[in-house]
Amino acid sequence: MIRILKYGEVENKDIFARGNEGIDVSETVSAIIADVRANGDKALYAYAEKFDKVKLSSLLVTKEEIAAARASVEPKFLEVLEKAAANIRKFHERQVRNSFIINDEPGIVIGQKVIPVDRAGLYVPGGTAAYPSTVLMDAIPAKIAGVKEVVMVTPPAKNGSVNPVILAAASIAGVDTIVKVGGAQAIAALAYGTETVPRVDKIVGPGNAFVAEAKRQVYGQVSIDMIAGPSEILVVSDGNSNPRHIAADLLSQAEHDKMASAVLVTDSMTLAEAVQAELEVQIPKLERAEIARASIDNNGKIIVADDLRVVIDIANEIAPEHLELCIDQPFDYLDSIRHAGSIFMGRNCPEALGDYFAGPNHTLPTSGSARFSSPLSVDDFVKKSQYTYYTKEALERVARDVEYFAKQEGLTAHAKSAVIRLADEEGNA
Repeated sequence: MIRILKYGEVENKDIFARGNEGIDVSETVSAIIADVRANGDKALYAYAEKFDKVKLSSLLVTKEEIAAARASVEPKFLEVLEKAAANIRKFHERQVRNSFIINDEPGIVIGQKVIPVDRAGLYVPGGTAAYPSTVLMDAIPAKIAGVKEVVMVTPPAKNGSVNPVILAAASIAGVDTIVKVGGAQAIAALAYGTETVPRVDKIVGPGNAFVAEAKRQVYGQVSIDMIAGPSEILVVSDGNSNPRHIAADLLSQAEHDKMASAVLVTDSMTLAEAVQAELEVQIPKLERAEIARASIDNNGKIIVADDLRVVIDIANEIAPEHLELCIDQPFDYLDSIRHAGSIFMGRNCPEALGDYFAGPNHTLPTSGSARFSSPLSVDDFVKKSQYTYYTKEALERVARDVEYFAKQEGLTAHAKSAVIRLADEEGNA
């Protein structure tokens, strides 16, 4: 049963604690990465046999497999995927940054150019659930950014196939290359390249502890989106919400995995107790009841504070991945929310809207990292170069200032490079 904690009556460490971080897989992952670097495709085939229990004849998904997958998916689901993709495109197209140029002084041009990375890698989990939503959310921003090639990696089934809905989503999102490989070995292949898997510049997408650790270890060789922790939801509510709705929203994240965190923060003990009871009604009815039960019992909590202002303060301190503002006038409180990955406004905006359909990205900062990081966006797939141009006359106007500044830092070669181009009648520039 979920715990109810009264803020001010229990220690803050209990209020703000997250679930345990799981086992240390760093040594195992390091060995897998080294193997892939040394043996390339050979290692990938071997890991497919070992972990996925399949002997592959090819790592690449063919165009024929993609076409067959699309044909096998229910037309209604393809229609919903297309609608979701359109919403995601509409939102992310507004994120596109433009290059700029400044030329407001004679002889001086400065500017910044925005450049997409050449190649991006997208990890899509397999295992207990297939996530075509992840394909849309991660591939569409990359294509909007102008990435030339998006390489998707995903674990194969025991018969060597890839889930048809994953392939259908990939075709809708514009994925260029699909590789049948999962786990830490997939991340290693993307980071260093193999005979079949092209080396990428950026790796995005969620995964298990092995995938997260692999992303951590290859960072620097490539860029990554984030080190994703377990899924989180925090619901802020006054006493006027329907407890059935709040319980359902908490369980929408609790069913992800046993490490997921579901938290309600409210100013109403009556609501807290009603939600606690309602969770016990709803959990046994879930297909993933065992997972949800473990998440709610081990990592879930209901925090009761004296007023809504304190509730908001608690939410900001926790800095959740998903935050629902289940109150009547949510926009009155939007400016007060400083730390959250994605904010869902009002009593009719379940977090599942964001997971699948609304348009904002569902790849979000977890484990409190919303304090300093952001949802996946078009920005994740571009880099910036800046440039400077001065004419001889423009340099002459500022060279002595640059020389003076450089000498304050004790860098006399810097100073000389600024003035050596000046005509010096005394001959001592």
